[in-house]
Amino acid sequence: MKRDEEKSPLVRDQLLPDGEEDEDRTRHASRDRERPLWCNFNSICPFLSEDPRVSKHASRISMCFLGLVALGAAILIFFIYNQLNAPYLCQKDGVVLHCPHVNDRTSLWENPYFATTSWKPCAERRNSGLSDLPSENETNGYVFIHAEGGLNQQRIAICNAVAVAKIMNATLILPVLKQDQIWGDQTKFEEIFDVDHFIDYLKDDVRIVRDIPEWFTDKSELFTSIRRTVKNIPKYAPAQFYIDNVLPRIKEKKIMSLKPFVDRLGYDNVPQEINRLRCRVNYHALKFLPEIEQMADLLVSRMRNRTGRLNPYMALHLRFEKGMVGLSFCDFVGTREEKAKMAEYRQKEWPRRYKNGSHLWQLALQKRKEGRCPLEPGEVAVILRALGYTNETQIYVASGQVYGGQNRMAPLRNMFPYLVTKEDLTTKEELAVFRKHVTSLAALDFLVCLKSDVFVMTHGGNFAKLIIGARRYMGHRQKSIKPDKGLMSKSFGDPYMTWGAFKEDVAITHQTRTGLPEETFPNYDLWENPLTPCMCKA
Repeated sequence: MKRDEEKSPLVRDQLLPDGEEDEDRTRHASRDRERPLWCNFNSICPFLSEDPRVSKHASRISMCFLGLVALGAAILIFFIYNQLNAPYLCQKDGVVLHCPHVNDRTSLWENPYFATTSWKPCAERRNSGLSDLPSENETNGYVFIHAEGGLNQQRIAICNAVAVAKIMNATLILPVLKQDQIWGDQTKFEEIFDVDHFIDYLKDDVRIVRDIPEWFTDKSELFTSIRRTVKNIPKYAPAQFYIDNVLPRIKEKKIMSLKPFVDRLGYDNVPQEINRLRCRVNYHALKFLPEIEQMADLLVSRMRNRTGRLNPYMALHLRFEKGMVGLSFCDFVGTREEKAKMAEYRQKEWPRRYKNGSHLWQLALQKRKEGRCPLEPGEVAVILRALGYTNETQIYVASGQVYGGQNRMAPLRNMFPYLVTKEDLTTKEELAVFRKHVTSLAALDFLVCLKSDVFVMTHGGNFAKLIIGARRYMGHRQKSIKPDKGLMSKSFGDPYMTWGAFKEDVAITHQTRTGLPEETFPNYDLWENPLTPCMCKA
């Protein structure tokens, strides 16, 4: 009131006549009503100003503002479209794997459908019909390897040999499968793999010959001569190592053997087309003999029809042989007599690691906490029941002679009575042909596990890696369960954990451990995860 009485010097002193004053007041009031409450001053809403200069400037601001809004909307729409159409891919965060939609209800027997339609295999043979390979006498020479170890280690060595021959533009002599020292088995390449298919499928990639060329008369020299052997190849060597160190010797001598050749080629330090070639060898060129494939198909058929109706089945790779238990240097439940015999066995086989045995107890505890110990049959049974598999589940077991025999297997058999091996599914006559070579029996286990609805591994190794990788390459549909042994060791050692809490822990932990599409990372294992170099967006 005081401010109204004391006129501001900025307010004009002249008063309008009563009529004009009322008209002017009404006009201003109506204009104020038409403006938004937040827009009563020209300084705030210049685009409502009647000043043409202000209006022109305001229109420019408005156009810029609308342009930014349109650009933001376009970016948002593009982002949402990409998210909706992005391929399904799990991301690693340390040791934790984050996968999209893992909370959705999934089947016990298949991975979620949306996780199986994003990727397709793309390492097949090129269909161009043209070969860019030079003639046999124009290659840089011949390279020869011994494929050592068991069947699956030999398989990896063969894939690497093809890749190395390609890197050096050399002719590959058909690899020799070296006698396995553990199994005492000597199998020739042609007694396990289809040689004709192998050579024909790769004819546009690498030149392969069946035997050492005739002009090289002293074949024994190739196996024994130091002058004909390239040694000291580092593990996971890059492609450039072969070009700089091995190729000059092949050019000089024309034929060289590489020894040893286990894991002598890296993954992320070679060109992508070389990794793709290794997948082409592994998934397309290396085929078992037709009789092995047919017998495996028969075993699969019998597994699916054991109850008189079509059933899914689980394949369990149970790595609990005496050699694996001894080599692990882990401690397992058993009698004093068993533990004493195992100590003697370890001291005999691995004297340098055993020493006097005083340090082994602490080492065993540490390894178990870190999840580096093989799972016992009873532990596997508890995990499978916690995941929801019932006692009616059909299980095919691929393993050697289980350490501890039937007593050690009893908990697993009690929880899963429909548990069989290839010996249970066949007659002695049917298996007699394959018993000539342990490698052939291993091939049967490999194929039955590969074609199972669910594959479960209990410990690492080339067998499990190749199975999981192949099932991923086939489309990620089939579950490949890889138990978290570190978490399980903590749970098994907690006397206060209830069955309900244990089931919840197992279910949550293993939602992302079923062979889903997973990004690759430095030093990743190509055989377990072929996604980036060997698969394309579907």
